[in-house]
Parts: sequence; structure tokens; C-alpha cells
Amino acid sequence: MSDDIPSDSPESFPEPFPVLFLAAGRVAGLLDADTALRSQRAAFTALGDGTADLPGKIMHPSRFDDSVVFSYVSRLSADSGTVAKFGSVNPGNAAAGLPTVHAVITVLDPVTGRLAAVLDGTTVTTLRTAAASAVAVDALAVPDAADLAVLGSGTQALAHTRAIARVRELKSVRLWSPTPEHRARAAETLAVELDLPVEPAGTAEAAVTGASLVAACTLSTTPVVRGQWLALGCTVVSVGSFEPSRREVDAEVVRRARECGAVVVDDPATAAEHAGPVVKALREGLLTPEDLIPLGGVLTGRRTARDGPEDIVYYNSVGLGIQDAAAAWAVVEAARADGAGEGERR
Repeated sequence: MSDDIPSDSPESFPEPFPVLFLAAGRVAGLLDADTALRSQRAAFTALGDGTADLPGKIMHPSRFDDSVVFSYVSRLSADSGTVAKFGSVNPGNAAAGLPTVHAVITVLDPVTGRLAAVLDGTTVTTLRTAAASAVAVDALAVPDAADLAVLGSGTQALAHTRAIARVRELKSVRLWSPTPEHRARAAETLAVELDLPVEPAGTAEAAVTGASLVAACTLSTTPVVRGQWLALGCTVVSVGSFEPSRREVDAEVVRRARECGAVVVDDPATAAEHAGPVVKALREGLLTPEDLIPLGGVLTGRRTARDGPEDIVYYNSVGLGIQDAAAAWAVVEAARADGAGEGERR
């Protein structure tokens, strides 16, 4: 009998790392602001280079209520295994002060496919979404953009303000959401955290008018940002229009960006199917598929989004599995470097 170990024998594989079980607080500690930003630059650079695996996402509106179930699968590189995220969007959570997105993430070993980690997906989603928007702002906005308008007062609105403050020296923030108590509380929280003048705005128009940066972080099915309000040179980021029925910006935002600037998306094929304002503009002939510029193309220098300081740039993100893959592996690597033990449940 041969002494050789069959190639598919368990002994032929390296000793696996312990399986990690990382709760929300532990994930937040490992995925700090700079780590989150690096992970999202890596995600979109891999997309721009064409080196990532990105199967189509699943978004399924419930027949029972206004929730949406979703599932993403992606792989960033040969050195990092497949990552899957499963969860739901529950708009009613906002009224209770809860995140509208809840999810769980599983991470597989790149060599064997064995389970490597289970992570709180809600925290990953919040931090990677805001970090990706900050990466987009850094790539698309004029260098001296310093006045931020935020639409929304929930988890993503706060996270976006914090993340954008990492890539631009903000001078002021104006924040609007439909409920006066919510926007006042959010403004107070951010003013203390960031040591910035953060004002609750009485209307969306008052928040947006004159701003050089606009971040729309709502689940609105009707526009909260109108193109006629936008100042020359403005960069608009929208993360709430992740399905065809949701449109945070009106057609005038899209028109002005297409005619004097650029319409940038996280992934053109995904945006054409899921991003409400983009789906509508394509259907009505306001946009063509060739008008959609991928953020990864801008980061890798293959595409240009802004030709001058007065261009208006609109960035729509529906969220991609590659963002979760990059963020999840950043968390796993940080946990391993921190000496995480088997079955860690912190």
C-alpha cells in the first residue's frame, strides 16, 4: 500500500483556522473607519480591474408586508473565500429607532470551502455602505467640497456623515428627515461627535440648496432630492434607491448629471435592474446603458466622471456582494491578528 496521502484526504489540507462567531459589537470594533474605507476601495478596485467574482444579487419584495428579502454571494480574490449575506430590509423599523437592514454573513475558507466565520451582517452592512459612499465622495467630489446635506436621520444617515467626514474637511452639515424630533436628535448627536455645526433643516430643499455634497439615506419611494435645488459642482450620493420602486432623486437630478457631469453607479448591470431612478431613466430614454459609469472604473483610471469643478455628479449605490466580501474578510483578518480563539462569540 502506498504511503502517499490522497489529494482529497483531510490530512492533505492545512489545519483550518477556528470558526469565528462575531457579534455586532465585536464587528464594529474590528471594522474601524479606516479599515472599512480600505476594504471598500479594494472592493471597487477589484471590480474595476475585473478580478472579482460577482454573481447577480437576489432582491425579493415580500407578498406579506413592505419588507424585502435579499441574498448576495461574492468573492473578492483567490486569497479570500466566498462570502454570502442573507437578510431583509424592514422599513417599519425606522419608527422604532431600529436599523432597517438586518442580516447575517457567512465566510468560507478560500481553499477548502469550510466555514471560516459567521458575522453580524447588520453592522457590516451599515459600515461598508457608508464607507463605500465616502470612497465615492473622495473619487467624485471637488476637493474643497465642505458643505454636506443629509437626507435621513437613521442609522445610515449618521454613518454616512461620519464616513464622509473622514474624506472631506466638512465645515457644515444640514440634516433633514420628515420627523422633527428625529432630525433634531440626529443633528445633536453628530454635532457632539464630529465637533461640527450640524443643523436640522426644516425642509429637504433647505438642506440641499447650496450644498456641495448631498447624501440621501432614506427608503423613500418618492424623490427627496430635486435637481433644481442642486448647486453647480454638487456631488449627490444615494443609497436608498436599491429597488425599482424606490426613487430618492427626481429625473432632473439624473438629467443634469448626464448633460453636465456624470451618472456613476456601483455596477452598471446591477443598477440597470435595481436602482429606481436609473431603471426609470433607462426606460424613458433619459439614459442609455453607456451613460452609466462604474465607480470601479473611476478608481482604476479607466473612466472619468468629472471634467470640471461645475459638473454635477450623481452616484447611485444599490449595494453589492463584493462590498460585503471585502468588509467581511477585513473583519476576519483583524480578528485572527487579534488572536481570536475557536468559537469566539464576542
